[in-house]
Amino acid sequence: MIFVSPTDCHIIQFMDSKMLTVLILLSALATCLSVPRRCSPGEAAIGRCRTPAEETQCMEMVLGYCQDVPYSHTTFPNIVGHRSRQDLEMGAEYLLLSVIHALLNGECSPDIRLLGCSVLAPRCQDNRIMKPCHSSCEMVKKSCIHAFEAIQMAWPYFLDCDRFFVGSEEGCYDPLSELREKQEVAFANISDGGIFTILRFTYHTNSQMFSILKKTAAKCPHISQTYSIGRSVEGKDLLVIEFSDNPGQHDLLEPEIKLIGNMHGNEVLGRQLLIYLAQYLCSEYLRGNEQILSIINTTRIHILPSMNPDGYEIAASEGHEYNGWTSGRANAQNLDLNRNFPDLTSIFYNRRRFRHFRSGHIPIPESYWINKVVAPETYAVMKWIRSYPFVISASLHGGELVISYPFDLSRQPQEERMYSPTPDEQIFRQLARTYADAHPTMSNNDTERCGASFASKGGITNGAQWYSFAGGMSDFNYLHSNCYEITVELGCDKFPSEEELYPEWLRNKEALLSFMESVHRGIKGIVKDEHGNGIKGATISVKGMRHDITTAEDGDYWRLLNPGVHIVSVAASGYSKASKRINLPRNIQVRRVDFVLKKVPREPSLDYFNIPELDNYERFDPFNQFEQNSRRELGENGEERTEKPWWWAYFSQLGISAPTWLLQN
Repeated sequence: MIFVSPTDCHIIQFMDSKMLTVLILLSALATCLSVPRRCSPGEAAIGRCRTPAEETQCMEMVLGYCQDVPYSHTTFPNIVGHRSRQDLEMGAEYLLLSVIHALLNGECSPDIRLLGCSVLAPRCQDNRIMKPCHSSCEMVKKSCIHAFEAIQMAWPYFLDCDRFFVGSEEGCYDPLSELREKQEVAFANISDGGIFTILRFTYHTNSQMFSILKKTAAKCPHISQTYSIGRSVEGKDLLVIEFSDNPGQHDLLEPEIKLIGNMHGNEVLGRQLLIYLAQYLCSEYLRGNEQILSIINTTRIHILPSMNPDGYEIAASEGHEYNGWTSGRANAQNLDLNRNFPDLTSIFYNRRRFRHFRSGHIPIPESYWINKVVAPETYAVMKWIRSYPFVISASLHGGELVISYPFDLSRQPQEERMYSPTPDEQIFRQLARTYADAHPTMSNNDTERCGASFASKGGITNGAQWYSFAGGMSDFNYLHSNCYEITVELGCDKFPSEEELYPEWLRNKEALLSFMESVHRGIKGIVKDEHGNGIKGATISVKGMRHDITTAEDGDYWRLLNPGVHIVSVAASGYSKASKRINLPRNIQVRRVDFVLKKVPREPSLDYFNIPELDNYERFDPFNQFEQNSRRELGENGEERTEKPWWWAYFSQLGISAPTWLLQN
């Protein structure tokens, strides 16, 4: 006997095969064909199976947040399985589209919303679904995923480019086509084919800043890239944009520089200038500007516009008219980041009496990790400094109009204002002069100052002679690495009005470019062994200067020197010492000087190791305090208990199914 289920024709049980007849078999098949096959949940979820009652029927688009899509009709079930308009409007996916503009502070808007509508309310034409293009999804994801990461939100599952979007060979459409056409019309008269960049002289939110940096790197991918060096207390990316003719790689003998802005959150001009600088470098390189071509082809530039994005938000919430002198200065832990670095200057002063003490590469004392609350922003920048062979650096501040250079801590603790030079005083003065002289008013005696008197000094000053403080970033750069950092005080107003942004850009553009060019000064070269292999960590010493620098990973080095005659020596553990007499004429900016060292029996350097605690330079965060702080708390049953991000409240209070797919990890 044959049993044929009227609702599930694929179950046919044969009880007696001898009783089969052609007539009964045909009857069974006819019954199966007359009853529709059920859709599996997986098929319904991706819109590949519909019952007769659900045959695609185009209906008018009536969803409020999808009214501006480039089509007028949609259908349900949609691509991800919502069976009706009401079903969609009660879901977390549609709720996300309604609040995404606020969550991302306007970044990637309306791109994300239009892309989401193309999946949740897909285009319907001739009673069939038209799927959006995979290429459209990938383009938006590349430009916008960092904005989700900045608020600790995962990329939405329904914007999975591989699952819900198709290629052009399958007849896809671009849901952003009309948006792009409008943008092209708006910029047709001023974009010059996309080569020029329009600088918006307004303040940018953190999300807008991230977007500009990402888009700039996407516009010039052959010379730039972005990367994060860490996160702020509140989880915002410390995003860097890099420029080089070989981005992402260190080129042999190519010096590296860094520019840092917004260390104090309420000192905002430097942040804006560095955003403009990144855009300018990209567009001018594409235009063929010879100065910019030369800078980028010979130098690796790293730009961190905001070291304190949390503090900036506090300052920006008040605005320039109401911002006090200190509102937003500190980070979210109320720590002044320019007092949060290890105080290596005191170690330098205390150990000057040692005959063979050198001031370069002083290790971070363990007491710093034990006794200090180390801000995550400070930690990230310290690791950054240790990871790249930076030669020079500038930190952009506000509140005065002057260039300050190390040391920032007075050599006499009781003296608040005392001239306290480094062994490289003349080098620092030259770096400071380079910026100040290229600025139209900084070194001018007639320029109105902010209270201090720097006009007679040409707009530059020794930091400790201005005012003394410990734990500064510039002193740390000099004493812990090869990097020479100056502090650029851009003006009296820490938070100038937007009307001042364009004039300030004009005043500082050439000074920034001149400073970057000044890295090509002194000597550079490669320290090799007899087989031509570069020697990492070899020490470069100059007679008469108690400050050494070391070679990078491949044995290359850069030593800033002023014109004159210098005796340069190179030493490395396990190798013989070598010295050369170098003449640097004024008409030659940089000279190449290579060294070849011979292998010798390895012996410890008594001059070095007789000084306590100077053999632990490689030890960084020895107690793993940042790793410990990042460990997740476990509940009673061993499950992870993690604090939900701030935006979770948008969804949890409405009684809808919790969108755990938006949580990272």
